[in-house]
Amino acid sequence: MPSDPDPTPIDRRRFFRQGLRELLKPLVRAIEPVEQTARQLGMLHEASTDPTPRRTSLHQPTDAPLWLRPPGAILEKDFLSTCSRCGVCVNVCPVQCIKLDPSGQSGSGAPYIDADTRACAVCDTLACMNQCPSGALLPVPMFDIDMGTAVWREHSCLRTTTPQDSSTDQQDCTICVDHCPLGSAAIEIQHNRVVVKPLACIGCGICQQDCPTSPKSIVVIPKSARER
Repeated sequence: MPSDPDPTPIDRRRFFRQGLRELLKPLVRAIEPVEQTARQLGMLHEASTDPTPRRTSLHQPTDAPLWLRPPGAILEKDFLSTCSRCGVCVNVCPVQCIKLDPSGQSGSGAPYIDADTRACAVCDTLACMNQCPSGALLPVPMFDIDMGTAVWREHSCLRTTTPQDSSTDQQDCTICVDHCPLGSAAIEIQHNRVVVKPLACIGCGICQQDCPTSPKSIVVIPKSARER
């Protein structure tokens, strides 16, 4: 009677698969909040283009929206209590991307950036943080700026879809990579996919601003999303 096959190869494969799962668990836990926020931002965009009046929420404990703050912003809770709403950052910004929300929706009129319309240019002088009188924006080197992290939406990207009303070749669009102020250090194309490097991306929003699709195929998840 023949002996049973040696189970060692199967046991080894099972061992390495289990080990890989354990190694990937922290990464999965870190990515899940970002993906959830990306989906929530997508819901907000759909709501903004829907003529039917309705109230939208990000389902956060404070029921408050997430906003992209100017570079050098301290933690969101401290930022809102420290910022004097003086408007200096708005006035010194060379591209006028910083706004003070008159309705107070951005946190009682605190400064914010809407990357869909005008992203942070990461100017040479970093004027907003260097001239903030309240300490809500603190001077940091460009590569240490942390406004948020860009997230690629593969399903709507021109590299993976063929919109009939678009003149941009879906195979060749590299706008988000070409326009990034940090270049390939923060974002690049790998195997026809847009790959954001979260440890290098500063969240300026230029990729989001210049993305030609609607809704945007790359969006910045504000730093405040990680603080909730």
